[in-house]
Amino acid sequence: TQVDAGGVAHFASRVAALRATNPNTVVVSAGDLIGASPLVSALFHDEPTIEAMNLLGLDINGVGNHEFDKGTAELLRMQYGGCSPVDGCADGTFFAGASFQFLAANVVVDTTSGRTLFPRYDVREFDGVKIAFIGMTLEDTPSIVTPIGVAGLSFMDEVDTVNDIVPELQAQGIEAIVVVLHEGGLPTGHFNECPGLSGPLVDIATNVDPAVDVIVSGHTHQAYNCILGDRIVTSAASFGRLVTDIDLEISRSTGEVTSKTANNVVVAREDADPAVDALVTRYKDLAAPLANVQIGTITATLDRAVPVGGAGLFTMGAVIADSQLAATRDARTGGAEVAFMNPGGVRADLTHAASATELMDGVVTYGEAFAVQPFGNSLVVMTLTGEQIDALLEQQFRVDSMGTARSVILQVSDGFAYTYSQSAPVGAKVDIASIRINGVPIEATRTYRVTVNSFLASGGDGFTVLNDGADRLGGALDLDALRDYFAARSPVSPPPLDRITAVP
Repeated sequence: TQVDAGGVAHFASRVAALRATNPNTVVVSAGDLIGASPLVSALFHDEPTIEAMNLLGLDINGVGNHEFDKGTAELLRMQYGGCSPVDGCADGTFFAGASFQFLAANVVVDTTSGRTLFPRYDVREFDGVKIAFIGMTLEDTPSIVTPIGVAGLSFMDEVDTVNDIVPELQAQGIEAIVVVLHEGGLPTGHFNECPGLSGPLVDIATNVDPAVDVIVSGHTHQAYNCILGDRIVTSAASFGRLVTDIDLEISRSTGEVTSKTANNVVVAREDADPAVDALVTRYKDLAAPLANVQIGTITATLDRAVPVGGAGLFTMGAVIADSQLAATRDARTGGAEVAFMNPGGVRADLTHAASATELMDGVVTYGEAFAVQPFGNSLVVMTLTGEQIDALLEQQFRVDSMGTARSVILQVSDGFAYTYSQSAPVGAKVDIASIRINGVPIEATRTYRVTVNSFLASGGDGFTVLNDGADRLGGALDLDALRDYFAARSPVSPPPLDRITAVP
């Protein structure tokens, strides 16, 4: 059964209901609260998101990679408050900052002293019993964030960080330990199950100190509820669609966790918290004029559906890939030769017909572009060999856990072309001899500069070949690349879809 889920006002209501069942409650987030947010928040530098989290009673946020999208100074402003240095307090009110605590145990400002950007952990006490929360982001954050966003910071190994902290906590008599980690896994099952979990999280959960009782994870936008190495490991998907209810029983005499359960709860769009709902409405009203700003024009609808009989490419995806190549082709921004876009990241069409707020057909507004690319991913340029590009294309075709063949066809930029066989076995569908860049066949041993978004760069959608990409350089946000492309190329027409050819 599918239900409409998510929305911060509904999320707040669900959190309040869970808190009402137990006064000894801590609400935690595993990062990426900001930087990948809806337009209504992004237009106001994500102050609305922080204010909504304040209202719903968030206690702790372990920083994620997107917290660094705008740099250290802006992240510190999110914690401590103050008006934006870009446009002041754009909504007309002073921004007080987060009433919850950011944690960053493995984000080091000074490697000599070990000083971290935010506290490494937070200790809460209930009825004389203490529980510690260690907050971290993934060590690979610099590879998926623009260099300016992480300048002057060192990101340390997740396992080493936790294992160094555990003895310190135990010396304080703390035995109940929760890790709030912005790194994740890729499951194959139901949102409240854990069959076949893979990804970096598995190694982390296996190797952290046995004293860790719970790992609350994120980053991959997946949902799972696992027991790994006798510890609970959870993730609550993304966009407020789920909240994980974790119950721990802790011995008063030993401080040890004696019982633990977890349950991923769907946030159905039923009851809405009035205060949070009012906050969202206020910012929606403020955002409306900005959302309607024209950024370009199109000559016909750019569609996210693959045409009947098509090979997997669609016009909206092709334009996004073109925009990402344009943003990173210059040597100073990566020297890219080809761009790949995950089809699931294209969330809407750009329709040629005028909307109710537009005076003519073909207008593209910032709000419409945001609806197409709402995730706030950054661009990553990396080096792949021709052989790795071939392997990447082969990973488009896979067999799921039920034995069903399926495909996830990457959207490719202009100048890149290849052919795949529909009848060939998985793993042998693409002949490397068919792959061309600007008409020239690729060479297996030669290296090429390739652009993808940060989701793909970390192996998202099963494209694990990209984990091995070398010489990475972070770039602009995907939406900024699309906006700049429309500004420079309008009117934009639907491109030909002959970049990918399917044969029997």
